Amino acid sequence: MAGSKNKNKSLITALIIVVAVILMVSLIGIFIFRPEPTRWQGEVEAAEVRVSGKVPGRVVRFYAEEGQSVKQGDTLVLLSSPEVDAKLMQASAVEEAASAQNRKAEKGARSQQIEGAYEQWQRAEAGADIARKTFERVQNLYEKGVLPAQKRDEAEANYKASTALAKAAESQYSLALAGARQEDKDAAKALLNQARGAVSEVEAYLNETCLLSPISGEISDIFPKRGELVGTGAPIMNVLDLNDIWIIFNVREDLLAGIKQGQIFKALVPALGNKEIELKITHIKALGSYATWKATKVSGEFDLKSFSVRAKPVSPVEGLRPGMSVQAEL
Repeated sequence: MAGSKNKNKSLITALIIVVAVILMVSLIGIFIFRPEPTRWQGEVEAAEVRVSGKVPGRVVRFYAEEGQSVKQGDTLVLLSSPEVDAKLMQASAVEEAASAQNRKAEKGARSQQIEGAYEQWQRAEAGADIARKTFERVQNLYEKGVLPAQKRDEAEANYKASTALAKAAESQYSLALAGARQEDKDAAKALLNQARGAVSEVEAYLNETCLLSPISGEISDIFPKRGELVGTGAPIMNVLDLNDIWIIFNVREDLLAGIKQGQIFKALVPALGNKEIELKITHIKALGSYATWKATKVSGEFDLKSFSVRAKPVSPVEGLRPGMSVQAEL
């Protein structure tokens, strides 16, 4: 009986050992062959605004340097453009000439001209009055039979001519008093407005020689040196907007399962001492053919496109800057 009991104990012990070994091997297998979570590595990017001018010029002075914080509207660069200055002088001279013509049209004739026209009118009126009286006398004498019809006709013709001359003189006086015609005034005013528009245009170009910061941010790059010549639209400096920041992850399409826009996940920033931050996916976009993963024909796999996954911090992260790496597991 004792031997049978010992034999049973040995079998139970062996069975326990076998089960323990199986469990241990299973656990080891689970830990060894368990699929590791997919690790993403992204890079921090930020909005960048390029500062450039509409007119060519030479850099006279920089009012900011790389790394300096600026506010919207701060003066950044001063350019020198003698050609624009010369154009402004020309446009101003044309404006002055047009303004003089407009004043002349609005003011009308000179006072001496108006006075002279008035005197001519009065002289013609006096002549017409004398011609009228003469005609009346001749008419009376004609009716009495003293003078022939020829004399009467001559006096009448002279009276009518003098009356017409008086009316013409009055008309000339009225024209001098009224000044230029309305059409001439409108034309002079239009020319003045055209000249003013040319001056405003040149002044607008002149304002482009003093470039202001379009946003509040940080100067990231300055391209030309002081004294260099820059062309129209040439970049002079970049302003970095640290308030508009995001992280870009490049993900192969077979790893996109379960990833959707609006998803919130956690990530680590090594440059900030592995600081944990929360990110929200805001945009998913397919990259070009240059980023396609090419499969080998031997493996039987197919080509896989790469996608750009953009995520923004849920809340502002102090110290987060463009170029930093971000690690995440999904």
